[in-house]
Amino acid sequence: TITLILCSILELIDTSIVNVATNTLMGNLGATLGEVSWVIAAYGIANVIIVPMSGWLSFTLGRRNYYAGSVIVFTISSLMCGLSDNIWLLVFWRFVQGMGGGALLATAQSMLVEIYPKEKIGQANAMFGMGVIMGPTLGPTVGGLLIDHFDWPWIFYVNIPIGIVASILALTYIRNAPKKANAPRQSVDYIGIILLIIGVGSLQLVLEQGERESWYESKLIIGFTISAFFGVLAFIWRELTASNPIVDLRILLKGNVGIGTILNFILGFGLFASVFVYPVFVQRFLGFTATQTGLSLLPGALISGFMMPIMGAMLAKGVKPKYLISIGFFLFFVFTVFTSTKLIATAGEDDFFWPLILRGLSLSMLFVPLASLSFGGLVGRDIASAAGITSMMRQLGGSFSVALVSVFSERWFAQHRVDLISNVNAYSPSTMERMQAYINGLVGRSGSIEKATQQAYAVMENVVSKQAQILTYIDIFFYLGIFFLLCIPLVFFARSFKAKVDTSSAH
Repeated sequence: TITLILCSILELIDTSIVNVATNTLMGNLGATLGEVSWVIAAYGIANVIIVPMSGWLSFTLGRRNYYAGSVIVFTISSLMCGLSDNIWLLVFWRFVQGMGGGALLATAQSMLVEIYPKEKIGQANAMFGMGVIMGPTLGPTVGGLLIDHFDWPWIFYVNIPIGIVASILALTYIRNAPKKANAPRQSVDYIGIILLIIGVGSLQLVLEQGERESWYESKLIIGFTISAFFGVLAFIWRELTASNPIVDLRILLKGNVGIGTILNFILGFGLFASVFVYPVFVQRFLGFTATQTGLSLLPGALISGFMMPIMGAMLAKGVKPKYLISIGFFLFFVFTVFTSTKLIATAGEDDFFWPLILRGLSLSMLFVPLASLSFGGLVGRDIASAAGITSMMRQLGGSFSVALVSVFSERWFAQHRVDLISNVNAYSPSTMERMQAYINGLVGRSGSIEKATQQAYAVMENVVSKQAQILTYIDIFFYLGIFFLLCIPLVFFARSFKAKVDTSSAH
């Protein structure tokens, strides 16, 4: 369990640790913002390609070999990332790092379900859940501290000692799942692998790079959208007709895997959107540092970790996962609406304490019960296949949310700016009073009324733009909450399985 927690924290920290190093990488490697964005995108694309294959790879290579090999690949590629002396070499090694890291969560998830006895699965669930919650929370904080006090390679070098320990632990404690004697050697679905890379890889690339490339004004995005559409369709057809598919999509028809996959997509959507918007707001408008931002998220993460054993105990006593998930979705709705009321220019850390506590509480009621619901009634290789698919959909949900938030934030910002400017005119006494106050304050510095007036207009423009952006963030949180509220009825389409407390890991 310690091995699985350690490896999962390692992978999750690296998902977000690079985000705070963007400016440093641009300066040190002579790269543009667009080029640096590929450092983040490469990791996500590799993750989303390898995760759905993790069940097949674990079965084919052996659970121990695959898991330990993934940790070793992740550790070596972390070293090579730090040693990279140009941006494209760093992008390549980040892709390799994502291939190694992508296996860690989904494989750990299926292993916990298989190896723990029913009466102790709740305890394992809670410990693993704490690691899963802490990883994304610590990522930006650790990254900020390393960038501030050392240099950018250390955001990768920090993985090396942890990775070495994790590799030794994996080789020592991970055991292969038992295989049937005289089982026939199965053929490799190479066509499925190629179509998965083309379809899902292209889709992730579009979601990662769409905003930076101005979406469909870019030939690159248009080309990869076409590739994603036909690639995904061909991949689905291939996997439903192949005798030994690389990703067994038929698993979606077993138990609650189908509805669990949809709910995992929704969970990823809300989780990533809230984590994406909150740091941007507090750092851009309230002046939070990366360290302050991470520390403000910490109490909510601790609440999640504290509550997870309670969730496991409730499941063990027969509480249906669908009821806990419904309450979790509702609490997430309350969190987003509550947060939208706190998004003002004079807000401080204390204003976000209780909303983030609510967020932590809602996540504790979503991760563990949702895994329990998704894997209820499954055994053996089916668990690994389901874990890969649900993990992929959760990550795609996060990518979709970030892409949609980017699109709608631009549109809503433009609309709010138009609405505000319509009230800022020479016929408005309050506007003229504000302008005169700006001019009086600036005339001493500028030396003339003419220059002071020009500067006052610039100040007014900044005030309007800032207010429009704040209103946009309020809209994002509010409508995100409405989305979660509307999704609650979906939970009740899930079936119940008697007295099977085989909850998976929390992620």
